[in-house]
Amino acid sequence: MRPYFEKMADFGRELKKGAFKRTDENVAQLRAVEAEVAQAVEKVKNAGFPTEKINARGQMTVWQRLEYLVEPGTWCPLHTLFNPLDNEEGTTNVVDGLGKISGKWAVIVGFDNKVMAGAWLAGQSENILRVTDLAKRFNLPLVWLVNCSGAKLPEQEKFYANRRGAGTPFFRHAELEQMGIPVLAGIYGTNPAGGGYQGVSPTILFAHKNCNIAVGGAGIVSGMAPKGGFDTQMAETLIEKAKHFKAKPPGSVKIHYDQTGFFRYVYEEEQGVLDGLKEFMAGMPAYHPKFFRVAEPREPRFPVDDIYRLLPLDPKKVYDFEEILARLVDGSEHLEFRPDYGPEVYTGLCKIDGFLVGCIGNRQGYLGKGYPEYADYPGIGGKLYRQGLIKMNEFVTLCGRDRLPIVWLQDTSGIDVGDVAEKAELLGLGQSLIYSIQQTEVPMMLIVLRKGSAAAHYVMGGPTANRHNAFSLGTAASEIYVMHGETAAVATYARRLVKEKEAGRPLEPVIEKMNQLARDYHDKSRPLFCAKTGMLDEIVPISDLRSYLVAFAGAVYQNPRSICPQHHMLLPRIIKG
Repeated sequence: MRPYFEKMADFGRELKKGAFKRTDENVAQLRAVEAEVAQAVEKVKNAGFPTEKINARGQMTVWQRLEYLVEPGTWCPLHTLFNPLDNEEGTTNVVDGLGKISGKWAVIVGFDNKVMAGAWLAGQSENILRVTDLAKRFNLPLVWLVNCSGAKLPEQEKFYANRRGAGTPFFRHAELEQMGIPVLAGIYGTNPAGGGYQGVSPTILFAHKNCNIAVGGAGIVSGMAPKGGFDTQMAETLIEKAKHFKAKPPGSVKIHYDQTGFFRYVYEEEQGVLDGLKEFMAGMPAYHPKFFRVAEPREPRFPVDDIYRLLPLDPKKVYDFEEILARLVDGSEHLEFRPDYGPEVYTGLCKIDGFLVGCIGNRQGYLGKGYPEYADYPGIGGKLYRQGLIKMNEFVTLCGRDRLPIVWLQDTSGIDVGDVAEKAELLGLGQSLIYSIQQTEVPMMLIVLRKGSAAAHYVMGGPTANRHNAFSLGTAASEIYVMHGETAAVATYARRLVKEKEAGRPLEPVIEKMNQLARDYHDKSRPLFCAKTGMLDEIVPISDLRSYLVAFAGAVYQNPRSICPQHHMLLPRIIKG
C-alpha cells in the first residue's frame, strides 16, 4: 500500500497577504478568549498551598512530580477546568492527561497534594471515571500519583455514595486489570480510608518511605464513639485527647512493605518513586511506531497558527473547512472519500505523525444549486442532509473495517428538519450513524471547532454515551447547546407573543424574557462553561491542537486490540476506485 500513503493528494492554499489584514481582529478575539482560559487554568494550578510551602515540608507538588515523570513536550492535560459542582477549591483535586513515560504513552492521573492534602472533593469521582475510561479505550497503562488524605468530610454527601460515587475507581481498576491493562501507582503521604483504597487497588505499588495506606486514619481509630450528639463536656474531653494524641498513622511502610508486602518497592527519595515508574513503563509491551506507520511523519505544509485567521469566532461567518484541516495533518495531504456526494460533510484519510486516521468535518456556506436533492430550499453547510448522513455512515463503517481511528471536527447547527426531511429519512439515518459508530470498536476523538448543536452533536462523534469517544476538545470559538439561544427563545415564547398580542397586552415583558433566555444560552455555552461542566474535556489553544492529534494517534496505535494489515485495507482502494 506504499503508493497510496507515501504521497497523498495535496490540499490547502497559502494565505494571501490581504487575508492577514482582514483577519487581525479575529486573531485578537480568539487570543483574548484563550488568555481568559489560560488564566483560569493558572488559577487551578495555584489552588491550595503555594509550592514553596509544600517543598519546605520535603515534598514535591503533583505538578513537580508530573514534570519529572513525563517526557518534555508530550503532556496533553485533560479536565483541567472540570468542576461541575462548583467546588470552592476551584478544582476536583485530580490532575490528569496523556503523556509519554520512557517512550510509551500512558494515561496519567494524580491528586493535587496542595489542596487539602489531595482529599476527595465533589466531582472527582466523575473525573476519575473519565480517566479510567480513557485508559480502557486506548488500551494504555494507567499511572497514578497517589497522595490522598481521604474525603472532605463536611461535603461527603456530594461524592461518597451512588453509582458514580467515589468508590467507582476501585471497581474500574479491577475492570482494567481484568482486561490486561496495568495500573501503576506511585504513593506519597498519608492515604487513609478511600485514599488507602486508591493506593492499594492498582496493580503494582511504588511507595515513598514516609507514605502509608490504611482502611481508616489515626483520627478515626482514636475517636469513633458516636453517642447521639455533642456537649461541652464531650468537647473538653476531645480537646484533651487531641492535645495528647500522637499516634502514628496506621499502614506505614513498616506494615505494608515488611508485613503485608503490598508495597512492591520502597524508595528513600520522592524522585526514586518516579524513577521506579519510569523503569516499569520502559518494560511495558508496546508496538514500535513503524509497525503501523504508513509514511514518515511530516509537519503540515502550512502553519497551524493560520487557523486563527481561518476560523471565524463569529458563528454566522463561513470558512473553508479543508483549509483548517490542511494545517493539522501531515504534509497537508489527504485521500478524500466521495468528494462528489454529500457536500456538507468532508470525509477523508489523512496522516498524523505518520499514522493513518479518518477525518470527518462540517463544511460551511452555500452548498450549491439543487442540494439537498429532496427539497426546494437551498442547503447550507453546518447542517446535515440525507447524502451527508449516508456518506458518514459509509465512511465510519469502512474505518471500523480497516481498524482506523477517527477524528471528528464539529461545527454543526443540526440536522435538517420538517416533513420533507422526515420523508428523506434523516431521523433514521442519524440513528444509523450512531449504530455505525458503536459497531466500529475503534477509538475516536472530537474537536468542536465552533458549534456543537442539536442531535448533530451526538451523531458526529460526540461524547454522549459514546463508548468510542476518547476525549472531546474545544477551541476558543467552541459553543455547545441544544440550539442557538435566539432560536430557543422563539420556540419558547412565539405562541405567548401571539396570545399577548390578541389580548391587547404589552409585548415588552415577553420580549425581555426572550432576550434573557438568549443571554442565558450564550453564557452557558461558552468554552469556560463547557470545560467546567464536562461538555468538553479540555479547551486547547489552537496552536496546540496538532499536539493532541499526535498524542491521540500515538496512543491509539501503541497497543491496539485488533489489527487490519495495511495491504488488506479496503477504504483506500474504494477511494482510488
